[in-house]
Amino acid sequence: MRLEYDAKADAAYIYLVDDIGVSGVAFTLPCDPVAVDGEINLDFDDQRRLIGIEILSASHKLPPSTLEVSR
Repeated sequence: MRLEYDAKADAAYIYLVDDIGVSGVAFTLPCDPVAVDGEINLDFDDQRRLIGIEILSASHKLPPSTLEVSR
C-alpha cells in the first residue's frame, strides 16, 4: 500500500496494489458525498477487487502527518 498526495489538487490516492497494470481501473464507485463529508472514490479492477481509493479535499480528511509522508 502506498499513498500519493498532490497538494495543488488537494487530492490523495491510496494504492492498495503495487501496480494497477495495463487494464487499470475497470470502474469507479463514488461514495455518497453527504455520508463521507466530501468526495471519495473507490477504484476496482475488472475482477471487482478494490485497487485504490481517491480522496478529494484530502487536507480536510487526512492528518497532515500522513500527507507529509507521501511527498
